[in-house]
Amino acid sequence: MNVSTFCLSQLQGTSRRRNIGISAHIDAGKTTLSERILFYAGKIRKIGEVHNASAALDTLPLERARGITIQSAATQVHWLEHAINLIDTPGHVDFTVEVERALSVLDGAILVLCGVAGVQAQTLTVDRQIRRHKLPRMVFINKLDRPGADALGVFKQLKQRLDPRACLLNLPLYKTDTDDLRPQLTGVLDILSGQALYFEGEHGQSVRRTSCPQEHLDGLRQARTHLLEALAEVDETILAALLDDREPTIEELSSVLRQATIQGQITPVLCGSAYHQIGVQPLLDAVVALFPAPEQRVREAMGVDDDNTIALTGGVDGKLCAFAFKVDDGRFGQLSYVRVFQGRLAKGMRLDNVRTGERIRVGRLGRMHAATMAEIEAADAGDIVVLFGVSCAHGDTFTAGGLRCAIAPIVVPKPVVTVALTAAKGQRGHATRLAKALGRFTREDPSFQVSRDEESGETLIAGMGELHLDVYVQRLRQEYELDVEVSPPQVAYRESIACAVELNHTHKKQDGGHGQYARVQGTLRPTSGEDTMKSVFTTNIRSGAIPKEFFPACEQGFTDALDRGVLIGAPVLGVTLELNDGATHEKDSSPLAFRIATRDAVRAAVARAEPVVLEPVMEVEVTTPVDHHGTVVSSLVRRRGVIIGHERVADGARLTAHVPLAEMFGYAGDLRSLTQGQGCFSMHFAHYTPVPTPVMRTLVRQYEQRCAR
Repeated sequence: MNVSTFCLSQLQGTSRRRNIGISAHIDAGKTTLSERILFYAGKIRKIGEVHNASAALDTLPLERARGITIQSAATQVHWLEHAINLIDTPGHVDFTVEVERALSVLDGAILVLCGVAGVQAQTLTVDRQIRRHKLPRMVFINKLDRPGADALGVFKQLKQRLDPRACLLNLPLYKTDTDDLRPQLTGVLDILSGQALYFEGEHGQSVRRTSCPQEHLDGLRQARTHLLEALAEVDETILAALLDDREPTIEELSSVLRQATIQGQITPVLCGSAYHQIGVQPLLDAVVALFPAPEQRVREAMGVDDDNTIALTGGVDGKLCAFAFKVDDGRFGQLSYVRVFQGRLAKGMRLDNVRTGERIRVGRLGRMHAATMAEIEAADAGDIVVLFGVSCAHGDTFTAGGLRCAIAPIVVPKPVVTVALTAAKGQRGHATRLAKALGRFTREDPSFQVSRDEESGETLIAGMGELHLDVYVQRLRQEYELDVEVSPPQVAYRESIACAVELNHTHKKQDGGHGQYARVQGTLRPTSGEDTMKSVFTTNIRSGAIPKEFFPACEQGFTDALDRGVLIGAPVLGVTLELNDGATHEKDSSPLAFRIATRDAVRAAVARAEPVVLEPVMEVEVTTPVDHHGTVVSSLVRRRGVIIGHERVADGARLTAHVPLAEMFGYAGDLRSLTQGQGCFSMHFAHYTPVPTPVMRTLVRQYEQRCAR
């Protein structure tokens, strides 16, 4: 039985449930940490490893083969008599939507940092996602057993680059009197209690507490002083104790630390090595003691019949409100992962799908452990479960008892890479199987999109990067036995305009009976403000020249016109249309006429507004040995990259650059060659920017050639 450092009496009156996610940059050790959590909590009897494809939460064959997490995996464990719903999320930026929808239903997040690499590119992305969802969080500095690991250095980096509110709760303990040249991680030093914690037994399952070793007393005093000062800044009780030269009790510190963590005033930081079973149990203690119970986080929904905000109580007594954040159309049929935000969900209940208006019956209800499901009878507010065989989409809200509200939809990033799929000749039933597979993938992953090129008749798939699309191509081959060939990746170019133009267009059509008549007048200009890539429709018509009932049709015509640009046929971004005048006909004006008039007017105006082609620019982070620093910089510059930052790290140099996506294909192989296999990189979408004129001319010429075929 684990005995926590924290005082748990503060938890009286709250539900014994926690909902947490584990997120990080790729290869920081998330899945390894999750595996230890499962073992110590008694969920599994044998620890699996990523490197030998035996991790319990990596269930896809491709996950085991590649050694990375592709899909988020949910499970439930018990610790200190609390139920913890845990979601392990991918670390690669190509699967960022998995992180996004997991965070939308959680009450706390564990951000894992590598003790050698520290804060990396995807760490920043995950940090932004956690902040957007306003989640309490804690940080686990992992891999402190590795050469070059520096817990205090990473902590300093964390405070500088991510969170100045970070506070250490423990420190690593090293044994230096060994034959090995590098220090050996032996345990952690608990700053709250002042005790040293050693993790003994075959798998570190036994925690032995001793007094602080003499050589670490100075470090303990300094770290404890910093922690108390941070707590004194957010709580007057601790401040008063320090002013009175009184040592605060563990009960006082635990209570203040919990409230400060929940309110986002402090980010607790813990240390260890998941692979060597050091520091995981204190992290679990902190999850229970410091993260909020579901009812302690305010959740809001929007009323369906009005724009009023409805506060969800998080209790079981309210009317049911549940949110489907993920669907999985696998071997069980369709499983809908739902978070119960209010009320009680039970088998046999009738639910209303707010989006579709459809009424469904809950036939089977289950709790997932990776790819296995255990059926349950009911789930209370705050729980994360699955509905079996219910037709819905991710982002759907289910209610009961007459409650009419909807949870805000999940933010889905736009695809940036497109490839064409071509089937090998002679495959029987290929079209049917391909349609079934792609239909499943698009239901499961909203960042994966499928379309058809009307000119060539090819099937196009679009996603967040080369790895994202390669995973789905491999799944087509392995799971559906489809022999498909893939064209070279294509960049998701966009179009925009460079100047403002006036538009004045009349649509007239008379072919017997009622005709069509609409005139629209206004200004088309580049969007200004914070989001310059947003397209905006506005009206400034005061004379009633266009009745308000035609405004939605005008806006739809504006949207229609932006589907295909005039240069390369790409969607148009970053334009604003302001209608300020127009005209109607007593009999012939209609919504259809104004939709067509606005569409044609905008298309003509785009052609006159100095149209430009936009390309996606990626923020690329490269880690390389110092000896290859200059070569790597040159390679990025040759790819039209702009260096925006560089720093020395424990394992070399880290470069950050903005590079057009079109120039990044094949960079992984080039980087290996340039750095003798020692360099690595990651990238994520940064922004769109106009392509250079020579590149735009080439793209326009290629588009014209395709259209002429």
